Formats: sequence, C-alpha cells, structure tokens
Amino acid sequence: MNIYVGNLPYNVDNDALKEIFTAYGTVDNAHIIIDRNRDRSKGFGFVEMSNDGDAQKAIDALNDSDMDGRNLRVNEARPRE
Repeated sequence: MNIYVGNLPYNVDNDALKEIFTAYGTVDNAHIIIDRNRDRSKGFGFVEMSNDGDAQKAIDALNDSDMDGRNLRVNEARPRE
C-alpha cells in the first residue's frame, strides 16, 4: 500500500520518515518530496508498505498525530489523475 503523509515538519528526511512507520511493520520505501527551487522539503511524502494490514495500522495510529507541533495527515495515497 502506498501511503500519503502530509503536514510534515520541513526538517524530516527520508530516514526519519521510514523510522516512524517501521514501528508498524516493514517499510519498503519512504520518500520526502523536495522543492527543487528551494532545495528543501515540500512538507509531504509517501511511504510504501507491502503488508496492507500493517499499513492500515500505521494510518490509524499516525493520522492527526503530533510531530514537532504539526498534526500529520496520513491516508492511503490516491493515484494521479
């Protein structure tokens, strides 16, 4: 399952994002989206987990949770239209 993670603090990197989700299961990939013009995080990213049950546990646990004063938005990623 591909998971969207929004409203991330700008100092979070790929490794930190992966670590957060590893508590809920195996993370295949964690990727922060970078603004190339500013060379910093855009404040959102994606996490891929192969086990849908673990992914749903992570979504349920982390959505609207606090990270450095920001409430995370965590849900199943929708395909691009």
